Amino acid sequence: MNYNQNKKIAQITPKTLIIGVDIAKFKHVARAQDFRGLEFGSPCYFENTKEGFHHFLNWISQLMQAQTMNQVIVGMEPTGHYWFNLAYMLREHTIKFVLVNPLHVKKSKELDDNSPTKNDIKDARVIAQLVKDGRYAEPTIPQGIYAELRVAKKIRDLLTVDQQIVQGQIHNWIDRYFPEFLTVFKNWEGKAALQFLKLNVLPHELVHFSDQDLLNHLRKAVKRSVGLSKIQDLKQAARESIGIRQGADMAKLELQTLIAKYELIQSKFEELDAKIDALIDQIPGVQQMLAIKGIGRDTVAGFFAEVGDLNEYSHPRQIIKLAGLSLKENTSGKHKGQTRITKRGRKKLRALLFRVCMILVAKNSAFKALHTYYTQRPDNPLKKMQSLIALCNKLIRILFAIGKKHFEFCEEKMLKDIPHMAVSENVKIAG
Repeated sequence: MNYNQNKKIAQITPKTLIIGVDIAKFKHVARAQDFRGLEFGSPCYFENTKEGFHHFLNWISQLMQAQTMNQVIVGMEPTGHYWFNLAYMLREHTIKFVLVNPLHVKKSKELDDNSPTKNDIKDARVIAQLVKDGRYAEPTIPQGIYAELRVAKKIRDLLTVDQQIVQGQIHNWIDRYFPEFLTVFKNWEGKAALQFLKLNVLPHELVHFSDQDLLNHLRKAVKRSVGLSKIQDLKQAARESIGIRQGADMAKLELQTLIAKYELIQSKFEELDAKIDALIDQIPGVQQMLAIKGIGRDTVAGFFAEVGDLNEYSHPRQIIKLAGLSLKENTSGKHKGQTRITKRGRKKLRALLFRVCMILVAKNSAFKALHTYYTQRPDNPLKKMQSLIALCNKLIRILFAIGKKHFEFCEEKMLKDIPHMAVSENVKIAG
């Protein structure tokens, strides 16, 4: 990804055919022009199908021959997920494609005709003009392991949502039919508590089971730590239960269904996590990243799922901008506004880094010391939130360097970046 404006403009030469594509679900619209903004041919309408893509490629080829062009660059808006298929097709045909910000398209569409009119043909023209001016970003399309990781993390997010829904539904069932259950067990997801729920009986039915029968049922899942005393407490709670008794048959079927869904999701989590572990083990530098105290496999997997191959980047600032962690300010004349992060980027990556830094500040001595310095330094101390943002950027630089050079992280070396720590180290050396 290249954010240098001059370099982006320099890629557009007199021999470059510039294509602007307005993306839609079923039919796209493309318009072509040169580096001066002179338009060529008629707009190309092509469907989001294999035949439509071939028509688009033929249209490009004919224009390049007619205008004696030897390069082509295709610009498009990242409209939902509809641009993915076209992007992968262009990559397979080694055609350069870039993305323009939809906000830029919206704000610049009146420059040519001074009209707020919006339609597909006009948007395609505006996109091509933005590409001509170098106002685009070069996306990183994940390939191989990184594509697998991104899909795996998406599946994991979907499973997490499903898990939370089922957990809430089981809580709801317990509150209605056996509210005293959670006075005996703090957490229904524990092995012993879940095993008793699998008995699939209501409180007024539970009291008729003998202690030995309940113990035998419990031992199928828990061999020790929970015994007769807990069973007796559960039966006592069942005797005094105010749980609903009406609709008993369907209530038991509901619980049986919910537990089956819960266990299916848990098994899918285990299967998916095993595959994610196998994927990240193939990425260079992962073992060194995992050696950092406070960073686990979920963190590393999430980082690479969002960022992709680090070889696609030339500087960690590109990842900082991708995460929306670069700074913005509102200053005019003598007025100096507050400095904030842009939040224009991958919000999942930003959230992941923030959560990890909170853990690192608690568990990693180097990050904890740096956080203390940022918030307590005599000159320009940062607020806690600002310090955590700064640590997110620091973490990006560390992961980027490890991924590129595969070195071991050293807390002592990082502490030397803190001014008063560096002074202490120099005093030790002098002594």
